[in-house]
Amino acid sequence: FTAMRARGANMTDVVVLVVAADDGVMPQTAEAISHAKAANVPIVVALNKIDLPNANIQRVMGQLAEHDLQPREWGGQTEVLQTSAITGEGIDTLVETLSLEAELLELQAEIDAPAGGYVIESEMDPGRGVVARLLILDGTLKVGDVVLAGLGFGRVRAMIDSHGESVQSAPPATPVEVSGLNEVPEAGDKFYVIDTLDKARTVAEERRQQARTRALAAPPPVSLEGLWSQIQEGRITDVPLIVKADVQGSLEALIGSLNKLSTDEVRVNILHTGVGGISSGDVALAAASSAIIVGFNVVPAAGARAKAEEDGVDVRMYRVIYDLIDDITRVLEKGLAPEIREESLGRAQVRQVFKVSRVGTIAGCFVTDGRAVRNALVRIIRENVVIGDERTLDSLKRFKDDAREVRAGMECGLRIIDYDDVKEGDELEFYQRVEIERKL
Repeated sequence: FTAMRARGANMTDVVVLVVAADDGVMPQTAEAISHAKAANVPIVVALNKIDLPNANIQRVMGQLAEHDLQPREWGGQTEVLQTSAITGEGIDTLVETLSLEAELLELQAEIDAPAGGYVIESEMDPGRGVVARLLILDGTLKVGDVVLAGLGFGRVRAMIDSHGESVQSAPPATPVEVSGLNEVPEAGDKFYVIDTLDKARTVAEERRQQARTRALAAPPPVSLEGLWSQIQEGRITDVPLIVKADVQGSLEALIGSLNKLSTDEVRVNILHTGVGGISSGDVALAAASSAIIVGFNVVPAAGARAKAEEDGVDVRMYRVIYDLIDDITRVLEKGLAPEIREESLGRAQVRQVFKVSRVGTIAGCFVTDGRAVRNALVRIIRENVVIGDERTLDSLKRFKDDAREVRAGMECGLRIIDYDDVKEGDELEFYQRVEIERKL
């Protein structure tokens, strides 16, 4: 069911989240919310069963708000519509709201174009061969069309609509069941109508070869260390997490502490939370969203542990909250731009100035404090006013010999890159900029 929810969120334009007014937000509801958020799909809530005597609308709205679905009537952005599948109350309003949402999202489809969409489910039927249930997103699908879906292809022999009726064509936003493919595609695969069987066969073979290549060159599974490197290199700016804990109090403390780590530069992105052991559903969501699972005082179920190893999902378990927070903090800190600090090296007074052809201005100086260092940055001060800054000390000599540095109490000759306006009596300040790792 977890995989089905994840696919549903990824292949839809708007998620209608049906929540029972008597039961409220259940674990499956929270999981569906997480999938919709991970897919970045707008959510419209249908608060159903309002006709029941034990319906508690305000309680459910509060639960939705806890999952960042703030109802519009509470000042939020989420449409929460009260409905009853038994009496039909609110259904018309729900349909109107979805139509308005489609207009705002500018959802349009070409009816006369070749069809395309997603594979909802597929199977091998003993009597009909490969059967695929398709959702048409664009164009019109017709019996006789050549369809390419995943690694499978074929000519549509028969097509059945959602009422079980045989149809010859199906427009956009229509689910249909088709037969005629040569291979069972995977649920979630995109399908396209192709001009000819030969072209479909060629594309399917290319995909098969690409799949082999990807399998051989598969990247290492996402791990906390991998995220550490990616953040340090600037490739990502957030750490996606699924958080599980033994009790609600611990979970709330964890969420609060993790959210406090987020800054304008890096952030913790909590995709899903829950009380109880780590399930196969948690692992499936983590695999689909490249997230890390962190558990406090919980362990994975046997099936979840095996699935995590199979899918390469990093599952971290902790007994001390501070250890969990410290690990995530270290990852996030690698994404912070370092603090640049100025470190003073020394000062010198200009005693003489020489103009050398093809070289420029050479300043004969006496180092009064610290040291003059070749390639250091230079600030030029005249009568207590800075007249030049962020210049670079290019050449440094002690008598006629090149020097890396000259210490206080010694004389030297030096040249500043692209700066010749040095006069006797000027004061030179030598400094460097150092990067300091920032902490959260």
